[in-house]
Amino acid sequence: METKAFQAESKKLLDMMIHSIYTHKEIFLRELISNASDAIDKLYFRSLTDDSVGMNKEDFAIRIDLDKDARTITITDNGIGMTAEELEHNLGTIASSGSQQFKTDNELGDDQQIIGQFGVGFYSAFMVAKRVTVYSKAFGAAQAYKWQSEGVEGYTIEETEMDTHGTKIVLELMEDSDDENYSEFLETYRIQGLVKRYSDYIRFPVQMEVSHRKLKEGTEDEYEEEITLDTLNSMVPLWRKNRTELTEDDYNNFYQEKFMDYMPPMAYKHVHNEGSVSYDALLYIPSKAPFDYYTREYEKGLQLYSNGVLIMEKCGDLLPDYYSFVRGLVDSEDLSLNISREMLQHDRQLKLIAKSIEKTIRSELVRMVKNDRDKYEKFFEAFGTQLKYGVYSDYGMHKEELQDLLLFASSRGEKPVTLAEYVEAMPEGQKEIYYASGATREAIAALPQTEAVLAKGYEILYFTAPVDEFAAKQMMTYKDKEFKSVTANDLDLGTEEEKKALEEKQNEHQELLTEMSAALDGKVERVALSSRLKSHAVCLTSEGDLTLEMEKVLNSMPTEKKVQAKLVMELNPEHPVFARLTALQGTDKVAKYAKLLFDQALLLEGMPIDNPAEFSELICELM
Repeated sequence: METKAFQAESKKLLDMMIHSIYTHKEIFLRELISNASDAIDKLYFRSLTDDSVGMNKEDFAIRIDLDKDARTITITDNGIGMTAEELEHNLGTIASSGSQQFKTDNELGDDQQIIGQFGVGFYSAFMVAKRVTVYSKAFGAAQAYKWQSEGVEGYTIEETEMDTHGTKIVLELMEDSDDENYSEFLETYRIQGLVKRYSDYIRFPVQMEVSHRKLKEGTEDEYEEEITLDTLNSMVPLWRKNRTELTEDDYNNFYQEKFMDYMPPMAYKHVHNEGSVSYDALLYIPSKAPFDYYTREYEKGLQLYSNGVLIMEKCGDLLPDYYSFVRGLVDSEDLSLNISREMLQHDRQLKLIAKSIEKTIRSELVRMVKNDRDKYEKFFEAFGTQLKYGVYSDYGMHKEELQDLLLFASSRGEKPVTLAEYVEAMPEGQKEIYYASGATREAIAALPQTEAVLAKGYEILYFTAPVDEFAAKQMMTYKDKEFKSVTANDLDLGTEEEKKALEEKQNEHQELLTEMSAALDGKVERVALSSRLKSHAVCLTSEGDLTLEMEKVLNSMPTEKKVQAKLVMELNPEHPVFARLTALQGTDKVAKYAKLLFDQALLLEGMPIDNPAEFSELICELM
């Protein structure tokens, strides 16, 4: 019997496939089951117009048999089978696949799902097998054939006997080594797991004999082993069922089983999209953030299927970072996949699907904001920080997409507000969106800088997350209203008369203010009088884009480069403390008061003071 050699380039490709293209050796089973499904598809398609086939869809099946003693895995199908010429063409010529040609020859529409169009998956068998033998008999043919190969050295084809049409592939596994455990694929539980993971939605039953322990008849505590032919796959994907057939429990149970979450999802969306790109999707928002969600270890992505076959466990390209909390899957026939089916080509179809999914997610979140506010607030508590980072990242490129999804605590009450709600409630004459930053609502409410803003009847957004102020800086405006920190030095709240009166007092006491500025050299840009303070004696404001809160956030990061906000210490000219200062002008106590007031202002901002011992001594001395 003549051994036929693979072509030189085919030998190189086969060697490359075995050793490098596939990331995981377990992929071989997915590929062989997919090929078996294709073979059945071809005969099933023929049965729709050819009564001689004499088979219904229920008659087709794929079977897996394990033999630990012989170290073999056998995959059998009762599909269309192959002639000697087809064995030569499909298996002897690497990178040739009969599936795409079959679709072309038979003018199949897009609804006819032929999985094997991607090519050479059959050769993944050589990652685990030292010898592969294929027995095949084409439907309607009298003669069966055997194709056999031990890899790159070549293959043989000879006549053989088979009782019925179809294909049987026998893999003789390699021996175990220190690095590889091929025997694991002879374990029933391992095969069951692989079928469930990769081939659960193959639309024909994948069957295997499984041993079950059952109570022996007539006894109460004696057991015996029973061998049954079990179907390992679900066959019909939930996402391909009509939405009207499914209940909320169906969706929730699928999510909890598929993504191993002990809690049902907060929300879900079942998508069937047709158009420039066709796909089905199930998208879920978890009830709680995973424990590692805000860490570098968290990996975003949706499961990616092609015709019900799992291609990628987490396809990160399908989700932008700001929607990385979404879990679920996408199944499409339109994707261009490379020969290993593991690496997705970055093509137009993938980008179209990703863009469509992004719009779907945003639409669902907008719906929740408007129609299911309590649920949305729970969602935002878990994942809102990610949306804010999305606004801040990429130089604000996504702010239009995300700004209407943001919620902020505010001085209005306990319930958070959207930016749209803030602007709608602005009284006549208010030109800016006011905000204040701090660790908690309570800490912000106690800031002296808020007094004048609240006195005007203006609402203040409370920025309690480190990213809040950075996001506001990237947005710059919302509906033509500029964001303004209540701690900004150029806060413009007074009337012209009030501004003129303050300027006159500033000029009157300039010598005292200059004296205090000298005492705080290097810590503040200057000391000035303020009209924003009501009950407090002192506060700190900032000049420029960098605020004191931003300084605190940036300096908490693990970097040697530190930043410093340009601070102005503002004094309340109506406060008794200022009257005391004017009485002490020209004495050394002015410098001590300046230091004490600066430290007091820092404490009000939640900032540490440089010298607690000096602060304590000054209090005692000046008391």
